Amino acid sequence: MIIGIPTETLPGERRVALVPTAIPPLAKAGHTFVMEAGAGTEAGYPDATYAEKKVEIASRADVFGRADLIVQVRGLGSNPGAEQTDLARLRADQTLIAMLDPLGSPAGVRALAERRVTAFAMELMPRITRAQSMDVLSSMATIAGYKAVLLAATSLPRMLPMLVTAAGTLSPARVLVMGVGVAGLQAIATARRLGAVVEAYDVRPAVKEQVQSVGAKFLELGLDTSGAEDKGGYAKALGEDFYQRQRELLGKELARFDAVITTAAVPGKRAPILVTKEMVANMGPGSVLVDLAAATGGNCELTRPDETVVVNGVTILGPTNLPATVPHHASQMYAKNVATFLLHLAKDGTMKIDLADEITRETLVARGGEVVNARVREALGLPAASPAPSTAIAS
Repeated sequence: MIIGIPTETLPGERRVALVPTAIPPLAKAGHTFVMEAGAGTEAGYPDATYAEKKVEIASRADVFGRADLIVQVRGLGSNPGAEQTDLARLRADQTLIAMLDPLGSPAGVRALAERRVTAFAMELMPRITRAQSMDVLSSMATIAGYKAVLLAATSLPRMLPMLVTAAGTLSPARVLVMGVGVAGLQAIATARRLGAVVEAYDVRPAVKEQVQSVGAKFLELGLDTSGAEDKGGYAKALGEDFYQRQRELLGKELARFDAVITTAAVPGKRAPILVTKEMVANMGPGSVLVDLAAATGGNCELTRPDETVVVNGVTILGPTNLPATVPHHASQMYAKNVATFLLHLAKDGTMKIDLADEITRETLVARGGEVVNARVREALGLPAASPAPSTAIAS
């Protein structure tokens, strides 16, 4: 197939979907490439590094016009405004692989279906062993957790590690990480490497051992958290009564911490409010809260997406796209995920859509003019779809 790599258009998005080192394995499988000029520049991959891998450099119109398959970091749904630009360039039976925010913005998937585009959403990659190397959410969460600690450290009026100096001993900063998924674990590990004393909280009691394995203390509130995790390992939304009681107990704990990093998110739902304005009032002057759930409403009641808010001396940061601030390695990780997925789908010049395969079935969201993913159809209020046959599409 001809694989197209366009430049990302979301403001502040500096990643690229495929990096030069991801090209040779795909070329060996028979694929060729056309890339928009400058697509990798902001991530530290100039056009010349792609040309060395025999990637043709072209205009955006040529990329969309000639490619059988388009790979993007942010496709329709996760890139507001793309419906006026890229959607018009996509054609029937063209394939798109990207992050599409299919549960948060399912209308984007419906628009792709109406164009008869075959679309795969990378966020829906099942969390099974053989899909680990394709899991973009885990890859990007790793970077977000790392960068969140650096933001907190930069904003704090104190250093993180304990230091014994001629001028006296400096006590270490105390950090609380709320939500122990991939981002939370990386935040814990990074804060520990920088010398902070770290505690972590999660509604899923099963993560206690993971927290302890990276050197942190698990904060236990004594709440009933049975049923807080789905079969994929993601947190499930719990009732408002539970969250109210959780906030009461956490509010008594927050005053002990210099920095709080919140990461709690539920796919396709508004992020749960973990920290109210009253709880912020209990935090000490100079303390910092970094809200990694800002893109879906925020875990803190006072969070504003992509803004810094200061309330009673407490600084609240709401970054929505931290992986894009580390574009070189973020692109490297994303490209590995996408290239592995491409090799899973398209071998020897042929794309095979095998709906018996869980990876293919769960990530496929649009095909043949229809929204085909059950979760996305539910989000759109559509009835269950009739099963479609598996196909092989020669290029």
